Amino acid sequence: MTARPDRRQTARRAVRVTVAVSAGFYPCLYGLDQPVTAMYALFGAIALGVLSQIPGSGRQRAAVILRILPLAWVLTTAGTLLAVSTAAAVSGMLVIGFVLAFTAVAGPAAGGASTGLQLFYILPCFPPFAPGTLGQRLAGLTLGALLLALAEVVLLPAPAAESVRSRLATAASAASAAAADLAQAVHADVERLRAASDRLAPAAVPPAERPAGPGRRDRGTAHAAEAARMLLVQLERLAGHAAAALDPLSAGMLDRIAATAAATARALRTGEAPPPGRIPEAITAYQAERARQAEDLTRTPQLAVWRFRSAVLAAAESAYAMESAVRISLGGGQPPPVPKDLFWYATGPAPVLWWRRVAAHLTPRSVRFQNAVRVAFGLAAARAVAGSLDLAHGFWVLLAVLSLGRTTALQTWGAVRQALIGTLAGAVAAGVLLLALGDRVEAYAVVMAPVMLVAFFVGPMLGIAWAQGLFTLVVSTAFAQVVPASWRLAQVRVVDVLTGSAVGLLFGLIAWPTGARRELRRSVARLLDAAGPLITRTADALLAPPPAGGPHTREVLSALRLTESSFAQYQSEPQDPAAAPRDWYAALRFGRHVLVGAHWLPQYDRPPAGSVSARQAGVAVEEAGLLAARCRRLGGALRAYRGRDVGPGRFTADGGPPTASPGGGAPPPSPDGVRTRLPELVEERAGTGPAAPPLLDLGQWYAMLADDLDLADRLDPALHPAGRPDGAARAG
Repeated sequence: MTARPDRRQTARRAVRVTVAVSAGFYPCLYGLDQPVTAMYALFGAIALGVLSQIPGSGRQRAAVILRILPLAWVLTTAGTLLAVSTAAAVSGMLVIGFVLAFTAVAGPAAGGASTGLQLFYILPCFPPFAPGTLGQRLAGLTLGALLLALAEVVLLPAPAAESVRSRLATAASAASAAAADLAQAVHADVERLRAASDRLAPAAVPPAERPAGPGRRDRGTAHAAEAARMLLVQLERLAGHAAAALDPLSAGMLDRIAATAAATARALRTGEAPPPGRIPEAITAYQAERARQAEDLTRTPQLAVWRFRSAVLAAAESAYAMESAVRISLGGGQPPPVPKDLFWYATGPAPVLWWRRVAAHLTPRSVRFQNAVRVAFGLAAARAVAGSLDLAHGFWVLLAVLSLGRTTALQTWGAVRQALIGTLAGAVAAGVLLLALGDRVEAYAVVMAPVMLVAFFVGPMLGIAWAQGLFTLVVSTAFAQVVPASWRLAQVRVVDVLTGSAVGLLFGLIAWPTGARRELRRSVARLLDAAGPLITRTADALLAPPPAGGPHTREVLSALRLTESSFAQYQSEPQDPAAAPRDWYAALRFGRHVLVGAHWLPQYDRPPAGSVSARQAGVAVEEAGLLAARCRRLGGALRAYRGRDVGPGRFTADGGPPTASPGGGAPPPSPDGVRTRLPELVEERAGTGPAAPPLLDLGQWYAMLADDLDLADRLDPALHPAGRPDGAARAG
């Protein structure tokens, strides 16, 4: 659900938009006697200042407005030329409507501006067909956009939020301090680690600062943020094993982690790419020493130390991923050599990275694609209806579809119901105003600015009904100054909004009416289907003779991205408060953990030849198969489920690439009461020492995946019927 906007910022935005509209509309209409220019100046500022939800500070919003201004010219020109016939206008609306709505895949700024950009085509695509007025139209929208951009910068500008790089630098500093403390067997500041991690959560980062774009800079920053959060969690877990930090081998690696994190924090604050660290060499030496000690029967540490070392190794890999991703985002030379698939974006040209983002969502299984199709067909149908019925001010029909459409039919109906109530009330008020003032243009000029200021403040604060009602008053006072108007103008507004609402509601019922609910379930099922085989391939790659590289992860990565997108939209949609909560986030976490192990385990955890017994290898392969079978079972159950949609997950969606190797922790039981047996198999040789420490890393990866699947099993009520106690016990 959308949170209520900040009162102060809403008031300031209302002032900025009102001043920008007034500064463009009044001089053009009364000073230059150019009514067309005046109307486009008015709607240009309203489109970008009210209909658009451009995030960020005043300067950031002004920069976005200036960047999209050329696109607004193209859209206005296209609308002017395609107004030659209803068929041409409808065809253009179908294409342009889809493309603009689909730009949400490029990030919050592009998605926020798309609604306003639609208006730049909608407004001129209606009769009269007047290409001779194109110059006036372009001049008006340019003036309105420039005045709004100026107002965003100089008139009560919105303050800038803390950048994600600043938050990332803070997290890296916290990680460095914690690792240094652990190396000295000092208890780390857990609260500082948690606070730094929480500030990097995507939901905690303001939309304008989120690294959500498809370019190398944003991908690297998002990757580094996810790696940093993983590192902070791992260090927090290590803090519970401070006694094991007396192990000199682990202390040396923790010192290396501290130095790497400190260098990363400095680079983020200065903007200069850090030099390549020596973590890969340190990891290789660390692994070699672990193997040597495992063979030295006279110097065998306790099993708790072996497990602590596995967790330290995981933290080192996270630190390496963070440092490497920061270097890529800052443009620091060649990408890290390993794991190659983890940093796949480092060498791709910008057009290729953009195409991969677009292509990933050009599927009916993407909620971004579904939303774009719904918007495009709704707007095209509304344009066809308005043109066929020759409705006066027909663009109001499309504006109703655009502003009232939601991702679920239930939401759309709620918005339409409120909008009709508000429009009817506003029409009555506008009719009374038009009857009272008659043809006294100067009176409308006096009334328009105060009404506009109230509308742009009260509407966002009090909801759709107030917004529609007050906007009816705004457009009535504006049009009454341009052409002679009567109370019938308010009647036309009601008819157009009613028509647009009907069209929008119809397409809301036809095109994916449940929003992201079913798509999220299908996305999670596809993620599980792809993850199961990757688990078995990772085990094979780890235990088989060394091949070149590791298992391919692209299929799981693609499924994870679509699932993240579905989950993010799902959280914004209203849910049934009576439904049982389901931990959808556990499925996302599971997918990331699968990718983590698939990237890191074959790279650094191959056991020495002959160090793994046939029994141990057999158990490792068998447990990988059991995890894959659980993935198939859960995926099939999710696809087959036809019951009531469940409530939202209890966690915030974490966007971003997989980063680091799994951390430590005791192996949890599976829902079938089976523990991963690899640690016990290693412990069987306590008298002679663990023969293959990498098996501990593999076993902990299995345990982490089993723990994720324990929670993910609760996504399907059929798997844990009501009253079964273990489902409630694992909910924590």
